[in-house]
Amino acid sequence: MHIDLNSCFASAEQQAYPVLRGKPLVIAAYTTPGGCVVAPSVEAKQFGIKTGMTVRDARLLCKDIIVRDPDPQLIRDIHLKFRKVLSDYSPNLTPKSIDELVIDFEGTLSFKRGLVEIGKEMKQRIKKEVGEWISCNIGIATNRFLAKLAASLHKPDGLDIVTDKNLREVYASRTLTDLNGINTRYEARLNACGIFTPLQFLNASLDILKKRVFKSINGYYWYLRLRGWEIDAVEFARKSYGQSYALKEQTDDPKKLIRLLMKLCEKMGRRLRKRNYQAYGIHVALVYTDMTYWHMGRTLQIPLYSTADLYRKAVWIFNRQPQQKKVRDLAVSCFHLESTQPEQLDLFDSEMKNNKNVIKAVDAINDKYGELIVTPALMMGMKNVIIDRIAFGGVSELEDIYLAR
Repeated sequence: MHIDLNSCFASAEQQAYPVLRGKPLVIAAYTTPGGCVVAPSVEAKQFGIKTGMTVRDARLLCKDIIVRDPDPQLIRDIHLKFRKVLSDYSPNLTPKSIDELVIDFEGTLSFKRGLVEIGKEMKQRIKKEVGEWISCNIGIATNRFLAKLAASLHKPDGLDIVTDKNLREVYASRTLTDLNGINTRYEARLNACGIFTPLQFLNASLDILKKRVFKSINGYYWYLRLRGWEIDAVEFARKSYGQSYALKEQTDDPKKLIRLLMKLCEKMGRRLRKRNYQAYGIHVALVYTDMTYWHMGRTLQIPLYSTADLYRKAVWIFNRQPQQKKVRDLAVSCFHLESTQPEQLDLFDSEMKNNKNVIKAVDAINDKYGELIVTPALMMGMKNVIIDRIAFGGVSELEDIYLAR
């Protein structure tokens, strides 16, 4: 079963502020004209406003559109309540994003009641326990791929099931890019082999998919996926931690950029340490205002644990840009992770151990009393810069939310 909250960011705002209900509303990364719309409300979608538009374009489609900043704590609270409701039906929950969850009912008592009945009950409970203005789409099928497709059939507030009896009918009503995992690049590959519709995709032989279209094992996976076999229930180990920032004011001033890099390293470092990891690799990426980009990564012999360690190596890479240009996006990540647990005990107290204890104490203070209560001098006055955001369409930050609970 795939459950997807409708216009989650916007609906959460309307739930919290009843005066906004029934009005066209968008949540934007920035409320300035060039800000990107990350979530239009159901009412805004009726004007043709879509995710990815600028606030300027949204106002052209609807002059009375209401524009609000994201409220991360509000969205996280909605997610935790949403997850709590669903956990009563099965322990096998897999978050796909902050507003999407997949439930596997195999071997559960709930399965015997019938998933359609359970889906209807879930909708009622979400209205009652999460919020009266919160609705969801539910899709039921034999695998995650088809369940997600079913959840998209009758938005908003739909409940659909895909079985062997209506599979071909559902495919006939969709386009290739309506299928989760098929982007324009894959669509072009399929088109080149004479496949233009999901039905033709379904009818294609294994040999064509494996040897001509995908030219890899992916062809076999798609052959199974389209027919309802579950092959996507795989969890991959964490490989990296990262932070990125879209600059509100683009600049090529290295002093300003290095301060931003410091805060990104602090946010990344706290997440790294909270999960008891240290990293042996660091990577910095820049996107310039002329839409060119530059990036570089390095693998190290000595592990990086503290914010200061991460920052020093990130600056070392940053200074290797071939030329300085105005930056619009800045990102840093660390990789080649190694667990710090269990930690080998030293016979004598070492400087490294003492430093780790100080770092853990500072993190504990910031976790308890608020971000940047204790901060490096370079980050003073940056409380309202690189503010808390929800990772749109991602699940990595959900680990941190669950850990905090």
